[in-house]
Amino acid sequence: MANKLEITLTRSVIGRPEGQRVTVKTLGLNKMHQTVVHEDNAAIRGMINKVSHLVTVKEV
Repeated sequence: MANKLEITLTRSVIGRPEGQRVTVKTLGLNKMHQTVVHEDNAAIRGMINKVSHLVTVKEV
């Protein structure tokens, strides 16, 4: 497993349920095509699974 994950918001949160919006915000993503880097752990993986249709993930 990689130590870090590069997460990019590739689809809009407009019209998505509130839980998905909050998850995207918690990941630190505010705008489309914004990229953040997080440590690879179970909590982050769980959040990514919840909004996997909205984000792209790259292992760094």
